[in-house]
Amino acid sequence: MAEKVVIGSAELWHGDCREVLPLLPAHDLLCTDPPYGIGQDGGAQRTRGSRRTNGDKLGWDNERPPAWLFGLMTEKAPAAVIWGGNYFADLLPASMGWLYWEKRMGGDFADGELAWTSMHRALRQFSYYKKNPGDEHPTQKPVELMRWCVSFAPDAQTVLDPFMGSGTTGVACAQLGKAFTGIERERKYFDIACERISRAQAQGSLIPLEQTPVAVQQAMEL
Repeated sequence: MAEKVVIGSAELWHGDCREVLPLLPAHDLLCTDPPYGIGQDGGAQRTRGSRRTNGDKLGWDNERPPAWLFGLMTEKAPAAVIWGGNYFADLLPASMGWLYWEKRMGGDFADGELAWTSMHRALRQFSYYKKNPGDEHPTQKPVELMRWCVSFAPDAQTVLDPFMGSGTTGVACAQLGKAFTGIERERKYFDIACERISRAQAQGSLIPLEQTPVAVQQAMEL
């Protein structure tokens, strides 16, 4: 059973995107950061190439999504931005419209990350360094970065993220005045996303936090 929560212009689903996606209408933009299948989840803490478990392993990054799921996702929107596209190059069509995030973290960290897009546009780079983009999710990206991604499709008014995590894409959409639909199967991150998006919508519309839009919860049989 999937759970749907509506917060203002955001529709948030707690459930498996493989089951929820067929229920959703088409959106203008797919903007998501799927698991890469490299074990970088709640149970992996990387320290100079080594890994140790922290006892809170959720297992969400044990494997990458299958090819058919990428097909289902991209069917839901004419424009798509998929982070970690270099991990899925064999599952996605050739594209010239790549995005590059220059992280400038130094040390043993990668210099940047790549996103595949379905758009026939020149490759673009976003240079932004933020040491701690947030503690809510192990691979959480900065809101500034996701706001840039959504703006890469300027005409998009509805945005879909099947791997919502802690809701950063939804926060970016709230700040940009876009309608957002997100799906997250881990209860821990779903609850965090609801709180973050609720606050972002309140701040974006200049509503005092005590008047934050009320979440309307529904249970859906799948």
